[in-house]
Amino acid sequence: MSGLCSGRVVIVTGAGGGLGRAHALAFAAEGAMVVVNDIGTSREGEGTSAGPAQQVVDEIRASGGEAVANTDDVADWDGAERLIRAAVDAFGGLDVLVNNAGFLRDRMLANMAVEEWDAVIRVHLRGHFCTLRHAAGFWRDETKAGRTPDARIINTSSGAGLMGSVGQGNYAAAKAGIVGLTLNAAAELARYGVTVNAIAPAARTRMTEVAMPDMMRAPDSGFDAMAPENVSPLVVWLGSAESKDVTGRVFEVEGGIVSVADGWQHGPRVDKGERWEPTALGDVVRRLLDEAPAPTPVYGTS
Repeated sequence: MSGLCSGRVVIVTGAGGGLGRAHALAFAAEGAMVVVNDIGTSREGEGTSAGPAQQVVDEIRASGGEAVANTDDVADWDGAERLIRAAVDAFGGLDVLVNNAGFLRDRMLANMAVEEWDAVIRVHLRGHFCTLRHAAGFWRDETKAGRTPDARIINTSSGAGLMGSVGQGNYAAAKAGIVGLTLNAAAELARYGVTVNAIAPAARTRMTEVAMPDMMRAPDSGFDAMAPENVSPLVVWLGSAESKDVTGRVFEVEGGIVSVADGWQHGPRVDKGERWEPTALGDVVRRLLDEAPAPTPVYGTS
């Protein structure tokens, strides 16, 4: 490997399997010291186990890399603080935070329980905020002490967060919120030497294998476009010193495809110069919609 992240200290949340595991192994292969965080829960967020995080640590160490395990809940305020401290205590600092942890509780909105809504919003959106907040505090203090960081945050959104996804209203809302958080954090944390970007990956994980079994099925031969390892190279590059001029962006990643997602922009407008009458706005709105690009269809619609 090239040693692209040699000496950098990296936290990867939800790194006991799937995308997180692939990210942790890829960072270690490029010379990073990795904190492997995973609470060891089920796909639906039930139960805990130290096994998944430790297994990935063992893989990294067996390959000659440096890693420690952490099993704190990223959506717990104190747990997220302990996670950041674990990196500092083990390796003397923190350079990269990869927010990846999450689970699903899919249901159509007309049938969704508030507990299913809260659980998914908590682990995805609150979980991203708690770790980001404590990492930001650490880097702010480093800056005040005269040690300006060259730090990175890589958040994990989803196509569901960008376009919507039928049967996943809680997940889509959380992932859309992560995009908003990314944009805000990029603007606010630049003063501390921190860049903040997000990915919207398509890959085989224990979540997507259930949600989209046909699409995620591994081929019998040839390039496995849905292998989670396909996503990790971009995450590693975004975590490297080379990416310091890239911030506030969202990248879609699938197989060998990398693209920049073009989000909300100010579109066509009409200014009357005074208050509108409701009856006059029908034609105006339709004309504006005719001039604007058509929205990308929500996943799960025909």
